[in-house]
Amino acid sequence: MNITSFLIYCFIVTFTPGPTNIVILSTVHNMGTKKAMEYTYGATIAFGLLLVISAMLNTMLVTILPKILIVMQIIGSFYMFYLAYQIYKMDTSKPTVNQSATFISGFLMQFLNPKVVVFTMTVIPSFIMPHYTAMPAVIISVVTITIVGFLAFITWVLFGTLFKAFLQKHEKIVNAVMALSLAYSAIMIWL
Repeated sequence: MNITSFLIYCFIVTFTPGPTNIVILSTVHNMGTKKAMEYTYGATIAFGLLLVISAMLNTMLVTILPKILIVMQIIGSFYMFYLAYQIYKMDTSKPTVNQSATFISGFLMQFLNPKVVVFTMTVIPSFIMPHYTAMPAVIISVVTITIVGFLAFITWVLFGTLFKAFLQKHEKIVNAVMALSLAYSAIMIWL
């Protein structure tokens, strides 16, 4: 497994603006750090749960249909290219939506967030399962990805104002670098 591509993919998808990160940023600005952390805990637990569900489903699929892994890698690669395009053309200057930030809303948001759902359903078959199918390796991968997601959420909480200002000030450059890095990760799945 190309660890560099795997980590780049995980960091870009979890650290770039998406529905959860934008709500966290909005919560920090409107309700403070304590409320944002409550939301973050719910989001992190749901993120990890989605990864566990993905690992179980993908393990069953690979056992039943061994060739499905190639299809999932193709889907994962195309999804990464799609995200790269979305990141490249993203406009972070648009206002964020104010929402009540609770543990439950953070938890439920992950199940309704297409970015998270597709990421959790593609990261395991694209990066982990082609190289590791033993349960301990899959569990370590799920825990690692969950920690990366939590670190992303915490980054948005702790550096929300600074991060938003930086993204807006250097939006084109940041988006281009992230998009190119994500495209690199998609290509490295096949090398």
